[in-house]
Amino acid sequence: MTLPDFRLARNALGQLVFIAADGTEHVGVTPVRAFPVAAPDEGLSLVSAAGRELAWVPRLSALPAGPREMLQEELTQREFTPVIQRLLQVSTFSTPSTWTVETDRGPTQFVLKGEEDIRRLPGNRAALLITSSHGIVFKVADLLAMDKHSKRLLERFL
Repeated sequence: MTLPDFRLARNALGQLVFIAADGTEHVGVTPVRAFPVAAPDEGLSLVSAAGRELAWVPRLSALPAGPREMLQEELTQREFTPVIQRLLQVSTFSTPSTWTVETDRGPTQFVLKGEEDIRRLPGNRAALLITSSHGIVFKVADLLAMDKHSKRLLERFL
């Protein structure tokens, strides 16, 4: 696997700066995962502020520590996926319904528009992605590890 030849830095405003092998600088670079859920370590594109791909990174973990940590920081800010730990209440068993949940980022409520907004992750039948009416994606890491009350509520929608 050949890694692209580039450097990363941050400017005074905290923006990510891509420095190509020839010294050309691109300010405001955005890392975009090809498969953020199924294969988060594989396939990462570095995209300029104008929307052009500057570099393709086949495997994030293959990068040296400095650039890898910068990219992971940037991805953490970009990819907000709270993990549902418990379902406290569901307003109704038909959709749309309001869900009250505890996540790894605190308690919240969201509206589930339809049952099609709950998807199983490929290769892991116990992991789910639930998309709220506002487009926020919540993750259930392991349905089987949830408490009995949460499982019972979720199973009504699966």
